[in-house]
Amino acid sequence: MGIEIRIAVPDDAFAACDVLRRSISECCVADHRNDPERLKAWLGNKTPQNVASWFVSPANHALIAERDGVVVGVALLTQAGKLSLCYVLPEALYCGAGKALLQGVEAQARAWGVSVLRLNSTITASKFYERNGYILAGKEMSCYGLECDFFWKTLNVTDACNPAPSKRFCQCSGQ
Repeated sequence: MGIEIRIAVPDDAFAACDVLRRSISECCVADHRNDPERLKAWLGNKTPQNVASWFVSPANHALIAERDGVVVGVALLTQAGKLSLCYVLPEALYCGAGKALLQGVEAQARAWGVSVLRLNSTITASKFYERNGYILAGKEMSCYGLECDFFWKTLNVTDACNPAPSKRFCQCSGQ
């Protein structure tokens, strides 16, 4: 069975938290360098309670990637046009889950009328974003003390605008 993408709900918080914590701990070693203090800072807010609150915030759009009914990825977009999360389990790398999540948040950004998507990437994920059309704009320090790559991508918002319920975020002309 393939990857299925759906909107995250609070009941997904425990599984999504596990994805975040495992992906950071196991896949992002080049970023945290097994430094216990860096890892502790990075994982500090990755609790089921926080994740559930991110999922229900009206300013966010959260997606879950599932394979065979198991949560293997999570992504979070803010209405300000920032991709805050896009993580997959180590065993789900290179199977299309990350790309499917990214396509899902880009579609939502377009529906909201967001013309530029921004994100801070780990060293580990930088090539992934480059392969998916994101432009490296420099380096930044994260609030966890990690050096990140700052990326952006221009979105064609007119292709995705329609008079659906999310219309209040759409900047289409003539509607």
